[in-house]
Amino acid sequence: MAITTTRSLSVTPVTRRSATPINPLRSSSLSYSLTRPFGSNLTLKVPSFRVSASSMSSIHAPESASRTSFLDRRESGFLHFVKYHGLGNDFILVDNRNSTEPRISPEQAAKLCDRNFGIGADGVIFAMPGVNGTDYTMRIFNSDGSEPEMCGNGVRCFARFIAELENLNGKQSFTVHTGAGLIVPEIQDDGKVKVDMGEPILKASDVPTSLSANKDQSVVKSELDVDGVKWNVTCVSMGNPHCVTFGTKEGQNLKVDKLNLAEIGPKFEHHSVFPARTNTEFVEIISPSQLKMRVWERGAGATLACGTGACAVVVAAVLEGHAERRCTVDLPGGPLDIEWKEEDNHVYMTGPAEVVFYGSVLLN
Repeated sequence: MAITTTRSLSVTPVTRRSATPINPLRSSSLSYSLTRPFGSNLTLKVPSFRVSASSMSSIHAPESASRTSFLDRRESGFLHFVKYHGLGNDFILVDNRNSTEPRISPEQAAKLCDRNFGIGADGVIFAMPGVNGTDYTMRIFNSDGSEPEMCGNGVRCFARFIAELENLNGKQSFTVHTGAGLIVPEIQDDGKVKVDMGEPILKASDVPTSLSANKDQSVVKSELDVDGVKWNVTCVSMGNPHCVTFGTKEGQNLKVDKLNLAEIGPKFEHHSVFPARTNTEFVEIISPSQLKMRVWERGAGATLACGTGACAVVVAAVLEGHAERRCTVDLPGGPLDIEWKEEDNHVYMTGPAEVVFYGSVLLN
């Protein structure tokens, strides 16, 4: 694992970290400090803000002291955050439980997500008060400032963040309101998070896609012309739209490592048949219980993992007759366990979520 500033630093996971206080007198329009192991002091100057980062080789802070000194801090003008990742899909988590409005704007989120001039992340996630009887609300801004309905890897990180904020240990579950509806994550005894992702949406107009339905009201293994190449695609929504392909019309098994994702991904995302744009999953069939995928995410581009995408892939694989209802989905960042249960029609995702570091941003 590496933290990207202007260079990559090797990071060994640490369960608890105390925050290094930042000196606002050394900042201009924006600054942040972070605590991480095994690095060196680093200061960067760029036109729009100044970054000050310090590292520690070992930290032995009591759990209560860590929480008091960091997560409960409320200095005016500062945004305190915790960076998490789910299989390399990384997010800036913000405690927003005291307000129904995000603490920063989409434009500010995009700047913080910048991997060269910001913190670096695929999105910013806000833990907000619950609505309609739910425990919490989760909102997310992508790295381009757009707001998706939900994020599978993000909701696992969200669950671990809530457990940290609320000082919860052991097996825990919450109800979370999202733009995709009700999501129920459950922290397992081994620290992984199992998420009831709800029922997949298959009706073409609800995905949404303007492709003609060819199986009941769904688009399953339908032809899609992308820049002169005909692909077989299945369209699935997990509260956000997904276009899943196992290969071109010629029928050869896709080799995902050979794809030029940066070239082909945007052509799918912005295709005219997807009025809300789309996430796109390119899938290689290893066996009926193992699938390998790469993803181009709407609003984020190529990422190391996509939880809703992995769920959509298993649904599409079952509909096309490629796979069983329970599969291991291998992503560039690691594997997810996905099950589409026949008895309740819900999709369940299980995978890890890990802390990367704690930090603070001075917002002017």
